[in-house]
Amino acid sequence: MKKSKWVLIAALVLVVLWGVGVYNNMVVKEEGVSKAWGDVESMYQRRADLIPNLVNTVKGYASHESETLQAVVDARAKASQISIDASNMTAEQLKEFQAAQKEIGGALSRLIAISEAYPDLKANQNFLELQSQLEGTENRIAVERRNFNEAVNNLNSYSRRFPQKLIAMLFGFEDKPYFESEEGSNVAPVVEF
Repeated sequence: MKKSKWVLIAALVLVVLWGVGVYNNMVVKEEGVSKAWGDVESMYQRRADLIPNLVNTVKGYASHESETLQAVVDARAKASQISIDASNMTAEQLKEFQAAQKEIGGALSRLIAISEAYPDLKANQNFLELQSQLEGTENRIAVERRNFNEAVNNLNSYSRRFPQKLIAMLFGFEDKPYFESEEGSNVAPVVEF
């Protein structure tokens, strides 16, 4: 009887140690998602910080394009107001964030298109440098979004497997939403000359 009691206690200790290990692993993976989200926000903030300089540079050359300039400023302000906590992120919040960022992208595209009408602006070193920095930032945003999705996949696929799912449900670990491609991004743009 005493031997079976010790075997039961040893089995219980092993189960508890396993549960602690699984819990700690989920915490690490969830923190990875939070870090990846922070990196995404950092790149979007970099883009938002570049926008006023770009707008001011264009203003000097294209003052009568105030509607486009105002659209860029408004889109930046709107996007800057959206804040998402990575630990409580929902798919709806992420879609709202993406929509605001898409609005900035569209406004920036119109602003860059204006430069074609102003040869002096196209040749302006400040404008070219800002345009290059924005392009680099857009590439960094794409990389950070991919890294975020990898971190989310790592957490979600781990916490949804059995028996880890039991620990996840017990301690309230929830699946995190992915960044998804924008609507219409599956259609190649038409380029005409």
